[in-house]
Order: sequence, then structure tokens, then C-alpha cells
Amino acid sequence: MADIANIYKADPARYDEMQYNRVGRSGLKFPAVSLGLWHNFGSVDSYENSREMCRTAFDLGITQFDLANNYGPVYGSAEETFGRIMESDFRPYRDEMVVTSKAGYDMWDGPYGNWGSRKYLMASLDQSLKRMKLDYVDIFYHHRMDPETPLEETMQALADIVRSGKALYAGVSNYNLEYTKRAVELLKEMHCPFIVNQRRYSLLDRGIEEDDVKTYCKEAGIGIIAFSPLAQGLLSDKYLQGIPKESRIGKGSRFLNKTVLTEEKLVKIQALNELAQKRGQTLAQMALSWVLKDDEVCSVLIGASTPGQIRENIEILNNLSFTTEELAAIDAICR
Repeated sequence: MADIANIYKADPARYDEMQYNRVGRSGLKFPAVSLGLWHNFGSVDSYENSREMCRTAFDLGITQFDLANNYGPVYGSAEETFGRIMESDFRPYRDEMVVTSKAGYDMWDGPYGNWGSRKYLMASLDQSLKRMKLDYVDIFYHHRMDPETPLEETMQALADIVRSGKALYAGVSNYNLEYTKRAVELLKEMHCPFIVNQRRYSLLDRGIEEDDVKTYCKEAGIGIIAFSPLAQGLLSDKYLQGIPKESRIGKGSRFLNKTVLTEEKLVKIQALNELAQKRGQTLAQMALSWVLKDDEVCSVLIGASTPGQIRENIEILNNLSFTTEELAAIDAICR
């Protein structure tokens, strides 16, 4: 029997403080802050902490939970964790949630568990749905550009997945300007609701500005959701005094190593921290606010290791505006 005292009842005031932004020209809205399950939700992590983070996020109006087939570690375990939480807590609230997944990076051995083939994408989504105990995802993304598979094949797979009812919308991630334009054209021809490009974006990574994806997506009616807005934790107070042993760099993460934290970058981070303090924000809060400073990014994906970090990040909704002087100072620091 379920532990009656621990049955989850969502906070009825959960939508009062959250801001919801339209995704491109679609009918869907994203919370300004969404929760990514890239790290800290795998089989090596505490299930109870993962569960409490998801519950805290939903109570704060975070309705979007972003996953991918190989999030973990081990691969697939973040989706399995989310599936357990769906069963124990979120089943009554499924229609109030946006749950997404992706395929495109390595997932299983052999020639069919990677990149962008029709076989891989369709098989991967079926596996993801089983792990998450869902009948459908709200958005299914192709996770990265595939230089060998014809884009027509990949986009046709996304369109057919949407027509099957296993996803409501199609999206892409890590697509540059050329691939995004072609995806828009192909999916428009296929009458498939393609609504969002998920790209890395932060104070220290302006790639979507440099390749004009940010401008193009706004013109084309495609939403942008930003991941790694804190540059894997560099844009926080974590590294201001060195590299803590328990930090991602300290643990030797495959995604972040000591070579990234150069002396030049540390000087920039310290200067940004001083500016954040003048704004009455932490460095992390200012970095998140900056990503959402205009209407060209509809949501920012946060990662978290504790419920408290989620609560802290949500506070940015009270301070999203920047003066011209502040923006100029930030650009001068980051240049």
C-alpha cells in the first residue's frame, strides 16, 4: 500500500508566480524556468532527492521536465527515475505537464543506436516511453545534427512520430542556422508542428547570436529554449575561490574539466559576480535573468542538485530587466 502520509498533493497556488511564454507561434507555452534532468537524476544519484526536486519544481509552477534517452548515468536511468516519480506523484497531473525527450547521441551498441536514422529515432522513443511510463511525450527532439543521414529522413521520422500520437510536437536540439532553416522547410511541407530549437546559451557562450539562429527562429516563429545557462556551473559562486572537491570539475566530469576554468575566464566570472551583487542577485540568478532578458528565448533550462537551488533560481522572475548600462557592462566583461 502507498504511504498515505507521503502522497503528493501539488500546491494549488503553483501557477501564481510563474511566468509562461508562448513557444514561437505555436499554441504551447513554456514556463520561463524549466527543469532539466541531464544530471543528478541517474541511477547513481539519490532517488529521494531527485523526487523532491521534481515535486519542488512543480509546486513552483515549473511544468516542463526535459529529458533525453541517454541522461543518467547510466544511460536511460534519468527517464527511469522520472517514470517512478510519474507513478508515485505526477500521474494525476499529466495534463498539466510538458514532458520532453530526445534521441541523437549514443544510446546502445551497434549501428542503430546513434545519430538520426528513422530506425534509431523511432526505436528510441518507444524505449523512452516505457522507461517514463508514458503514452506520449509533449515534444520529441532530434538531439543533434547528423551529417550522414539525409535530413529528409530524420524530419520524416519526426513527422511520423507526431502523426502516430507518440509526440505532440517536434523539436530539434543543437541545430545550426543551415540545419534549422532546412528543418523548418521540410517539416512545413510535411504539415508537422515543429515549434522549438534547444540550444546552448549563456553569458559565456553566445553561439546562437553569432550564427544568427536566435534572430532567425524569432522571424520563423520557432521558439528557443536555452540549456547550460550557467555554463555547467561556472556562472555560479561555486568556483570563485577555486575548485571544490565536490564540484563537477573536482569530480572530473566528462562534460567539464579543469582546463575550462582558465585564469582569464575566472577574472570574467569574478567581475560578473560583482555586477550581480550590485543588482541584488547571485551570479547564477543574474546569468539566468540575462538569458531571459528579451522575448527571443521562451524558457531557460536549469539543472539542480538540491530543491533549494530550484527555489533560488525561481527568484529571477522578480528581476528579469536590465538597464542599458548593465547590458553594456556585461558585454564588456564577456567580450
